[in-house]
Amino acid sequence: MIVAINMVEYEIVNKEELRMVKATLNGDTVRAESGALHYMIGNIEMVTKAPSVGGFLKSVVSSEDIFRPTYTGTGEVFFGPPTFGEYHILELNGNSMVLDQGAYICSDEGVEVGIMRNKGVKSMLFGGEGIWQTTVSGTGKVVYYSDGPIEEITLENDTLTVDGNFAVARDASLKYETKLLGKGLLSKMAGGEGFVNVISGTGKVYLSPVPSRFNNLISRQVSDTVGGMIPFLNQG
Repeated sequence: MIVAINMVEYEIVNKEELRMVKATLNGDTVRAESGALHYMIGNIEMVTKAPSVGGFLKSVVSSEDIFRPTYTGTGEVFFGPPTFGEYHILELNGNSMVLDQGAYICSDEGVEVGIMRNKGVKSMLFGGEGIWQTTVSGTGKVVYYSDGPIEEITLENDTLTVDGNFAVARDASLKYETKLLGKGLLSKMAGGEGFVNVISGTGKVYLSPVPSRFNNLISRQVSDTVGGMIPFLNQG
């Protein structure tokens, strides 16, 4: 899969089930998460600019790395790490989205990348999501990571309740909170679900409910089991 914008091409490379991101530059610039570089080929210059004072303070408080380098020139840049998980290409058209902590990989230079603190901080400690998350806004392509395939949910003045940190990305306009599931003390204590993440309003949510590495593991176990049974079946 190749997506091109402003001469930059993004490709999800799959080698022996391990995936990486390849950005092909033709005199253009791509921004990436610090530490995401795997290797690069060609005449490419990496530059890391100092953040603003406010951005630096957020980085200290959130422990998030906001020193996001840019790569400019002609050649190919490979971002990783190589993983059994999934990389996805998201297109922004003047809108803003919130990415789960650690999901952001790289983006076009015109996309603004920031940090925000989720509301409901007290409950967030139990909700499975990070208190601090990444925001992306503007126009251009964003590449993000998930443990498994993405399921796109479109809300129209509706509410989505998610158990766990499966909401990898969401429209910034959506309301987000973490709370105990169920009404009444007994329901909350005996319901078994505990804290859940509640997303409401109108917009899109990208879920990754089934990690692909678990699917690969199950497939291999089934294959090994069936393969081990064949000699005994042939004897019969």
